[in-house]
Amino acid sequence: MEILRPTYLQQLIEAQGDGNIKVISGLRRCGKSYLLKRLFKNHLLESGIPGDHIILVDLENRRNSALLDPDRLLDHIDAAMADDDQYFILLDEIQRVDEFTDVLATLLLKDNVEVYVTGSNSKFLSSDIVTEFRGRSTEIHMYPLSFAEYLTAYDGPENTAFLEYMYYGGLPLILRQATHQKKAAYLNKVYKTVYLKDIYERHKIEYPAEFEELVKVLSSSIGSPTNPTNLANTFKSKKHLKEITDKTVATYISYIEDAFIIEKAERYDIKGKDYIDSPFKYYFQDLGIRNTMLSFRQMEETHMMENVIYNELKVRGFSVDVGVVPVRVKDLDGNIVRRQYEVDFVANKGSQRYYVQSAWRMPTEDKEEQEGRSLRSISDSFKKIIVTADNVLLKRDESGIVTIPVIQFLKDPGSLDL
Repeated sequence: MEILRPTYLQQLIEAQGDGNIKVISGLRRCGKSYLLKRLFKNHLLESGIPGDHIILVDLENRRNSALLDPDRLLDHIDAAMADDDQYFILLDEIQRVDEFTDVLATLLLKDNVEVYVTGSNSKFLSSDIVTEFRGRSTEIHMYPLSFAEYLTAYDGPENTAFLEYMYYGGLPLILRQATHQKKAAYLNKVYKTVYLKDIYERHKIEYPAEFEELVKVLSSSIGSPTNPTNLANTFKSKKHLKEITDKTVATYISYIEDAFIIEKAERYDIKGKDYIDSPFKYYFQDLGIRNTMLSFRQMEETHMMENVIYNELKVRGFSVDVGVVPVRVKDLDGNIVRRQYEVDFVANKGSQRYYVQSAWRMPTEDKEEQEGRSLRSISDSFKKIIVTADNVLLKRDESGIVTIPVIQFLKDPGSLDL
């Protein structure tokens, strides 16, 4: 089973020759190694690069454990470079190497190398690569399979594929698991033996039971605003857990973000054109991991589809905020009161902006009016879109709001402009 990842492969191709270190980041098991070692290497070979001018080092391979020593790794690369022609150096999971920033700085001194690396936590990017190589690194952030990529390897109806995608997520190897039991077992194993293990080893978690409970609380609150203070208060009601401070909660959340398990969406006042400090929303880069944390309970399609849409917008390269629209309306007594409507997503990329509302079902005209209320309260001319799981044809109402079925939205890379 080969799943092409054209978006990320194209980004690697376009970055070729820019003089920077190319850094592929992302959640563990999302396909970074496959992209680098298989898809990109094959592209190089098909482009006429000789195989002996591609130096690939898999640093998770036990047989390469000696190369975790920085000097041995450099010696290995030097020995493989037999002439002054250009070489492509592909280093998988570079953060496992001691003093890896020194290794990369040394490689950058060579005029005839292109360096590509993968890494699986954001600290590796923010505190090491980006700081040390500011202006000399290009990040390609990789997500689990988009729904369009997932479909290329799925054998069955699109509607069933979408439901399974929401339940089991987009880690590529999930498509090899034939039953619910196997899919759930795979996700549970990855969560406990890869993600949790990585976090525990890296950060020496003082309160593991509280940490895992926090992950569950975040899992159950996708699509809902929250902050460290609110989360800390939930622990006070759980007698079997230690009471932890909002500072500890904030620290633990940063660890989960660093592992690329969750992302934070800030709230943005659309009319005031300013960010609201708190609360935030958190979304999971892979819903299968989120769902396995909850033992496949609390499977609310409304929030799960919202998470899927958030991820799709991120895959398409948008920065994504949660929109807030303050309005003045009359209450039942005729008094003017101030209220806030919410727009699920404000998606920005350069001069482009889209307002996107997620609506699982809109069975009545009243529900349609409710879902479009916040969008109609926005006075600017940027495009406004409702994405629904209803089986409907794409339509545009008199306010210019476009309603599009979710499968069409996810499948068509140009769906925001339909």
